[in-house]
Amino acid sequence: MYENMTYEYILQKMLDRVPNTIDKREGSVIYDALAPAAAEMAQIYIELNIRYNLYFIETSTGEYLSQRTAEVGVKRKPATKAIRKGLFFNSNNTLFDIPIGSRYSIDNLNYIAVNKLSTGEFEMECERVGIVGNQKFGELIPIDFVDGLAKAELADVLIPGEDDESDENLRERYYEKIRTPATSGNKYHYKNWAKEVIGVGDAHIIPLWNGNNTVKVIIVDSEKNPASDYLVQKTFDHIEEERPIGARVTVVSAQAKNINISAKLNLANKYTIQNVQREFENTLEKYRKDIAFKDSYISYAAIGNLLFNTHGVLDYNNLNLNGVMKNIGLEDEEIPIFNTIQLEVM
Repeated sequence: MYENMTYEYILQKMLDRVPNTIDKREGSVIYDALAPAAAEMAQIYIELNIRYNLYFIETSTGEYLSQRTAEVGVKRKPATKAIRKGLFFNSNNTLFDIPIGSRYSIDNLNYIAVNKLSTGEFEMECERVGIVGNQKFGELIPIDFVDGLAKAELADVLIPGEDDESDENLRERYYEKIRTPATSGNKYHYKNWAKEVIGVGDAHIIPLWNGNNTVKVIIVDSEKNPASDYLVQKTFDHIEEERPIGARVTVVSAQAKNINISAKLNLANKYTIQNVQREFENTLEKYRKDIAFKDSYISYAAIGNLLFNTHGVLDYNNLNLNGVMKNIGLEDEEIPIFNTIQLEVM
């Protein structure tokens, strides 16, 4: 808005107000008196421009965006801790109960037993917040001595840990709230209720899916992967507390639609197939999350475009999705999962 209010423009406007009978050349008394003021005014206009952009949802960021979205009840989600399943065995390789509150480590992460699921199976809460708690699997090492414990294993992700919500996601939820008002138990209401549950990344709602007064809620976790049975139950329990009387609700996880990709590439000098594949896989993961519950198919053209724009790729041919050169359809309850990526040099 104030892009034209530069130091040079302001200084010239100030000098133009000075009579030509007075020396206004650089180094003159009047020039040296006005130049610092012009510099400070230019800085003020820069700050005004920043503040102006922070006022609007589309250009606001950080804490200012949080304050704007909170005006309609959309609050930024804080980072959360991952809840994992821990399996514990005695010397006979039989599932074995451990004390609630006992702590275990894997690499540089610590987990604490917070709740018993069944004999030898416990909810394990990561002591660090964020997605880092979702990533490790395998042997757990007890931090404190547990009598009778022979082996411990960190298994399923029950509720994924999340980093602080990004500006992009917060802005998307704001627009979703104002463009799809949730009232009187409509489908947007059910979507909001589902997404209020920690660990739910998105939800797809099918009204009247099995007759009158029936609603089907299909969810994914915060990584846009199929939700665990544990998360499905948590979501069902929460919606049951909120829904109108008379509605019959079914909550299920989205089903994975495995997509296998193969292609032959012509690479630029100094690029290796390993580096190209790593970048392509990261790009695919972002694409996958963006289209989950939004698109009804995996676009062959979009995959080709992502591959062509991967650093180091000069050209490609024989691109196949599940062995064919065409779009792959997705059903209402399906989300894409890129299973195997096989890239070869021509």
